[in-house]
Amino acid sequence: MSVGATNGGRRGFTLGQYLICLHGIAWREALRFVHQRERFISALVRPLVWLFIFAAGFRQILGVSIIPPYQTYVLYEDYVTPGLMAMIQLFNGMQSSLSMVYDREMGNMRMLLVSPFPRWFLLTGKLLASTSVSVLQVYAYLFVAWLWGVEAPAWGYVAVFPALALTGMMLGALGMLLSSVIRQLENFAGVMNFVIFPMFFASSALYPLWLVQQSSPVVYTICRLNPFTYAVELIRFALYERIDWTSLAVVVAMTILFTTGAIIAYDPARGLIARRGGGAG
Repeated sequence: MSVGATNGGRRGFTLGQYLICLHGIAWREALRFVHQRERFISALVRPLVWLFIFAAGFRQILGVSIIPPYQTYVLYEDYVTPGLMAMIQLFNGMQSSLSMVYDREMGNMRMLLVSPFPRWFLLTGKLLASTSVSVLQVYAYLFVAWLWGVEAPAWGYVAVFPALALTGMMLGALGMLLSSVIRQLENFAGVMNFVIFPMFFASSALYPLWLVQQSSPVVYTICRLNPFTYAVELIRFALYERIDWTSLAVVVAMTILFTTGAIIAYDPARGLIARRGGGAG
């Protein structure tokens, strides 16, 4: 399809046609999620292992002092819950990148990206769909955690929704950007080792940063530069009906940066896909 024909098609689309396209992308992502039940189970197993096993051991050796947004001392499982919520979204973002690599190898990505709809709309629609899946997974985890006795303020479960949507977009966009440079499915294991785990462990997900600062100023600086730290803190404050404006600004900026980078990378005229001769469009 020529660029001129594509541009002409874009001018003729109505709002209803955009919504139909978005519905199709979301429906495909929902079917993929329903048919891959092990993906849902694995998304819950990882954080629940930390909650049930590690938190039980760390409770006795890691005290959490009164730090915002907490107004009193909290148990370790209460502190770690926002980090585990962000963990679910981080792994979901990487799973989405894996599915995009698979679709590119199988040719499904070519069928999507040759659509006359704008590429930014197609990629943003897929990002929104994968974010919706990650939010559902987080609320499933929160339900199990509530049964375990980990409770947040009642309205916190509602207030945290916008934070989850935003952090899910940021981490999903990161995964989408990474999928543009992953050539084969086998390389995904390397991404797991060199992206996911450093981001997760070098953050405030598992321990307060003031403890990190006391033990290693260098690691503390790395944690402060890690965008995942701000995703965790945005969720943490929102769960207790508060807003961390610094975290909000960083997450919004990183979401825009990662999304823009992914759109450029998937542009056959300018992106990495075209330079490799990949099947993106």
